[in-house]
Amino acid sequence: MAKNQLQKNLLPRHISLMAMGGAIGTGIFKGSGETVSIAGPGVIFTYIFAGLLLLVVMGSIAEMAIVYPNTNMKGFIGKAFGNQTAFVIGWMYCILWLAVCVIEVVVAGSFLQFWLPDVPLWILSILCAVGLIVVNTMNVKNYGEFEFWFAGIKIGMIIIFIILGAAVLFELIPSGQTNYLQNYTEHGGFFPNGWTSVFSALLIVMFSYGGSELIGVSVTETKNAEKVLPKVIKSFIFRIVLFYTLPILIICGLIPWNELTEESSPFVQVLSISGLSGAAHIMNFVLIIAVLSAANSGIYGCTRMMYSLSTEGEGPKAFSRVNHNGVPIYSLMVTGIILIAGSMIALFKQDQVFSLLMAFPGFVVSVVWIMICLAQLKLRKQYPLQPSFKIWGYPYIPIFTVICLGIISISFLFDEANRISILACLICFFAVIAISIFKFKSNKR
Repeated sequence: MAKNQLQKNLLPRHISLMAMGGAIGTGIFKGSGETVSIAGPGVIFTYIFAGLLLLVVMGSIAEMAIVYPNTNMKGFIGKAFGNQTAFVIGWMYCILWLAVCVIEVVVAGSFLQFWLPDVPLWILSILCAVGLIVVNTMNVKNYGEFEFWFAGIKIGMIIIFIILGAAVLFELIPSGQTNYLQNYTEHGGFFPNGWTSVFSALLIVMFSYGGSELIGVSVTETKNAEKVLPKVIKSFIFRIVLFYTLPILIICGLIPWNELTEESSPFVQVLSISGLSGAAHIMNFVLIIAVLSAANSGIYGCTRMMYSLSTEGEGPKAFSRVNHNGVPIYSLMVTGIILIAGSMIALFKQDQVFSLLMAFPGFVVSVVWIMICLAQLKLRKQYPLQPSFKIWGYPYIPIFTVICLGIISISFLFDEANRISILACLICFFAVIAISIFKFKSNKR
């Protein structure tokens, strides 16, 4: 292996499950309670709409990966809009994943409190963070294998939850209650807060689906990426939407939408209320695995983006140094320090940590997705070869997607509930932009 080079050892099943691991985490297991509280059962339309936008984003990544092999998501943006724009998006993507990872380990700690209520949340969160850092020191093939099974467990349990919940919902399994289906029409109906609430929930849903674009980061460590990605993406989108909408339909059927609480996961609440308390303990274990898997994928995405920035002279040189396992070790060390420090937020703002942090990655994800679509729109006209896979309805569908994502991004800025998070996000954006201006002016001189 060449010095300071990543290893091309990820297989199709690895990248598919890694992206699933990044996208199926806190957003569904914890955030679903908040989305349902905003839009009621009708929130499933929010997930479907966001899934369609994600389909266009992922298709754009696949198309560009075929034309420009060995180029990751940041590279596509750089080819389209220049290195300065790629610099800003690359570093904001790193910051995005740092925020996501902090959210995931804090939520993992909150799930552990289901069994350990007397242990402070910040201690449990730090223990989770340390464990994940150790996992990320593995050889990338072993890491991919670990994440494959890590993500596989939670996906398997979501399927079991759907089957078990449907059986209770249709009274195939007795639970001591009847007429569950009336929960869809009572308590204000299917859209208790009006149909516009479907769009109000987009912030959390964007956060939930964020991580799917990890496929665009893992390209440089994937064998035959140009052949693999289109196949992976086509099946991936369907699974993501399915694994979000069906569990939420089950949750809203088994428990009135306005009775969900923020203390624990809606999944655990549903199983406990349905009289399946033993299953609730099993599900809580799976939830811990699930959010740690999402954090695990996030650490991977963050360290690889730092590596990419460093190799192109847009970050500290140390971030491009890899150990004997092909892991960017200094990038991992910095990520670990920030992750542990971020977990301490739970010491001061335990009741608000989830809502405070969530808007930040939701906004950045929407911006990153916009840039991916814009890169595809611009580069399509100058492709050196015609790809075997092309995004549908070009240029109208990508343009429509950009417009929708733009409206979502702007709505984030004016949402009072997310004022602190969005302010922090904008400060980071302006700081990175200022650094990029200074850096690229110096390079020109």
